[in-house]
Amino acid sequence: MNRIIDDQFLSIKKMIPQNVKILAVSKNQNTFYIEKLYKIGHRDFGENYIQEMVKKYKKLPKDIRWHMIGRIQSNKLKHIIPFIYLIHSVQNIKQIRIINKIASKYHKIIHCLLQIKICNEKNKSGITDQEASKILEDETYKKMKNVKIIGIMGIASFQEEKKIHNEFSYLHELYNKYKNKYGHYILSMGMSRDYNIAIKYGSTIVRLGTLIFGDRKKII
Repeated sequence: MNRIIDDQFLSIKKMIPQNVKILAVSKNQNTFYIEKLYKIGHRDFGENYIQEMVKKYKKLPKDIRWHMIGRIQSNKLKHIIPFIYLIHSVQNIKQIRIINKIASKYHKIIHCLLQIKICNEKNKSGITDQEASKILEDETYKKMKNVKIIGIMGIASFQEEKKIHNEFSYLHELYNKYKNKYGHYILSMGMSRDYNIAIKYGSTIVRLGTLIFGDRKKII
């Protein structure tokens, strides 16, 4: 099993463009398997839940780059601000204010992505282009010194391939607009089932869990 994880990861890494970062989604994965990827040089891991991320952070090497990709619990943000590398799932100005306030205590700048809703499925969260633009133009955000939005993230629907193409195409158009206007440089889209399509539409980070680790182990 250990060898399979290593081989699978290296095989994927060899196939995708060098400018696309692989984010290994380690939600519910045993730290042993995270360490296997760490030992072959991988450093970027994504978690959905703050409590699980904190437990893993305490156990694992401190040069791992932790990404928060799940729904944000504002009252728990204080636990990850000291070590978080990138927050993918920001959806409102309140969250940004909290991140900025906590980060200021640590004299850190926290990088974030805005999560855009690109499909109609109820279980997929995110904000509209209009809501994102309102955040980016917010005067209080512009004055913040400890938080910086550097791109956008989106999750495609679990539908036919044509629909996924349309959703990623739309997100890429928004990315280009924000890149030209705000200097954004990260487009986080694509998961195990659709990462090849996402790469065609300019994704700079693909979030791969099952494809690398197989089924979740539910042990940390």
